[in-house]
Amino acid sequence: MKTQVNGKTLVFFTEQLGNMPLVIIKARKGYVACSYISKETAEKVGDVAVFVSGVKSIDDMINAKVKDVTSWAEDLGIRAGMSVKKALEILDGEE
Repeated sequence: MKTQVNGKTLVFFTEQLGNMPLVIIKARKGYVACSYISKETAEKVGDVAVFVSGVKSIDDMINAKVKDVTSWAEDLGIRAGMSVKKALEILDGEE
């Protein structure tokens, strides 16, 4: 599916897995994921990944704050506490 964030169209995926849904937004340089996705695995495989927790919908994710990031995302300037909107702006940037 697709959503608009910061005036750009991004692909997202959401699926109910158990007590909480799996929610992921894909951007040009990486992705934002709920805590169902393992940071350790993302780090190990070199993913530019940003993590949030407690989200139940794509809107919740877009309005959330970043909880954690891989070192690859950190290298782009994304930090814990940053808004997901700002993180997506960086992840979907042209550079």
